[in-house]
Amino acid sequence: MLAVLLLAACGREASPPPPLRPTLTAVVGASDARDVHAYAGEVRSRIEQPLAFRIGGKLAERLVDAGAVVRPGQVLARLDPVDAGLAAQAAEAQRRLADADLRRYRELREQNFVSQAAVDARQTAFDAAAAQAGLARNQSAYTELRAEQPGVVGQALAEAGQVVAAGQAVFRIARLDTPEVAIAIPEGRLPEARRAETVEVSLWAEPERRYRGRLREVAAVADPASRTYAARVAILDADERIGFGMSANVRFLADAGAGRIAVPPAALFQQDGRPAVWLVGADATVSLRPVEVARYRADAVELAAGLAAGERIVVAGVHKLSPGEKIRVAEAAPTGGER
Repeated sequence: MLAVLLLAACGREASPPPPLRPTLTAVVGASDARDVHAYAGEVRSRIEQPLAFRIGGKLAERLVDAGAVVRPGQVLARLDPVDAGLAAQAAEAQRRLADADLRRYRELREQNFVSQAAVDARQTAFDAAAAQAGLARNQSAYTELRAEQPGVVGQALAEAGQVVAAGQAVFRIARLDTPEVAIAIPEGRLPEARRAETVEVSLWAEPERRYRGRLREVAAVADPASRTYAARVAILDADERIGFGMSANVRFLADAGAGRIAVPPAALFQQDGRPAVWLVGADATVSLRPVEVARYRADAVELAAGLAAGERIVVAGVHKLSPGEKIRVAEAAPTGGER
């Protein structure tokens, strides 16, 4: 009986080993990626000044239209000067009358016909009349509205024949030498925007042309509806191709941990609550390697320690492996690189 069993065992072939698990792996490398966040905005001037008459009246003529380039001192509009002119003439007449009255009382004082108090009263009346005449002359000069700085007329807000009040804006003048882009930054992206090492501005009309930018201003309070912060990006090397109101694109770029090892998020494995990766040995066996995470990005995880460039790790199916298991290596693109 024993001989029969031995002969049967010898007749059976040994069962083949189980096939190796095909596993996606990649060689890790140092990251040279850059964070890039882009926002659409509108080109505006840093200084947009409303211009208004200092007195009210009927707008007699408007000399410039929207889009006109103006220079300092240029007359932009005029009010009907008749009323202001008549007021100036009346005030001047009162000044002359007070002057004549004062001279007469001084002569009478020299002859002791009037008291010094009477002369002082006439002096006070003359001073008041002279001040009123000067004020009326100024009011008459205010019928002309002049540009105070070089710029372009962004808006013309009144038409000839319209009655305008003192202080009512007639034009909005934008400075030509201070172009910037108005954008809205989500609250979650604000720290990255502040840390950005490079800011690029491009026009939608000419996307191939890039301008240097600088984040100049961020609102202190977020918009309650959109939860975004209004921000202004100054254009440092603007040229004549940039026009106010044009659509623009702003890109914030920052070195995202250049020199660090970056691995795909799917490569991380939790070992006792701590991050680790599966390291692939020269014989295609895997072992766990604890790592230290420096930063989580949307598409990668930057490591502060634990891996060296050139080592091969498993980048998919990490929860199906066990230490010492031998795998069939499948290649993936190297980790790291530019996004």
